[in-house]
Amino acid sequence: MLNRPRAEAQSLADAIIAVKDRVRLCSRCFSLTEEDPCLICTDVRRDATVLCVVAEAKDIYALERTSAFRGRYHVLGGLISPMDGIGPAQLRVKELIDRVAREGPREVLIATNPNAEGEATALYLSRLISPSGVSVTRLAYGLPIGGDLDYADEVTLAKALEGRRAL
Repeated sequence: MLNRPRAEAQSLADAIIAVKDRVRLCSRCFSLTEEDPCLICTDVRRDATVLCVVAEAKDIYALERTSAFRGRYHVLGGLISPMDGIGPAQLRVKELIDRVAREGPREVLIATNPNAEGEATALYLSRLISPSGVSVTRLAYGLPIGGDLDYADEVTLAKALEGRRAL
């Protein structure tokens, strides 16, 4: 940066300030947006009966790149992690429960990472939402496309076997 012209440094500084001034959280899904509510929440072509719960806003972009999910999202703002002092009260769990009650989706898809925190969060949310009669689903686990069985670890293979489906 020290070797670049002052104008480039100023341009970068202006861009950072513009992001800070314009980007905020969507009041419905808590994703990052310049418009409130965000474009996903206001898109009438999206399936409002399926709500996908993610830990962070960046997870939405990963799912959107697939073009396979056409529902709506809810960003928790993290995962339950007692070791880090993060419990449900530090996340947007209450907002999720209120949203499920208000919007009445037929399915809540929990799309958290397949690690201890993601699993704990998914289980906690499932126990809260299931009594309402809403179907609670979880992303499947398994082998990557193009992968070889002999390179997969035992846990991945076990999860792939558990999640098998009919052809």
